[in-house]
Amino acid sequence: MPYKFIKRWGRDKKGTTAVEFSLLVIPYLVLTLAIIELSIMYAAASLLEGATSSAARMIRTGQLQQNESMAPEDQFRDALCSYATVLIDCSDIVIEVETMESFSDFDEMAPTFDEDGNMVSSGVSAGGSNDRVLIRTAVRYTLMTPFIGTLLAGADSSILFMSTIVLQTEPYEFEDIED
Repeated sequence: MPYKFIKRWGRDKKGTTAVEFSLLVIPYLVLTLAIIELSIMYAAASLLEGATSSAARMIRTGQLQQNESMAPEDQFRDALCSYATVLIDCSDIVIEVETMESFSDFDEMAPTFDEDGNMVSSGVSAGGSNDRVLIRTAVRYTLMTPFIGTLLAGADSSILFMSTIVLQTEPYEFEDIED
């Protein structure tokens, strides 16, 4: 008699979909969360790149150097913050602007980092007309989901995003021409 019950139970197909779904739902959710997390992470990196490029225009055109009403770093940060309003805390962005003698000096101007892996700024020196300028911004981005964050970024669930632009400023200082 118990043999017939076991035989009949083995042939019963009710609930197989529920069992299969319960086995696949965890990997599916982890994969979906990872895709969403990566998408947001790359959007934040792209946002930092776009904000740096937009703010660098102030240096390229001489607006930052000629405006003496605010400190250059504050002006640059305001330009960054007006662009990067989502996904990045603007107060966490580290800004470094250095003047170079030539474009080949870029090789010797590697960024410096502290013991936690965060970029240390050497200050903001935007130079003058026709100068070559290195502009670097960095922010430590913390991933939102703890489990996915440790898988993608390590124990502290954060990644350092950096944007670097090297440019030559425009000749914005003109001599007065007298007739």
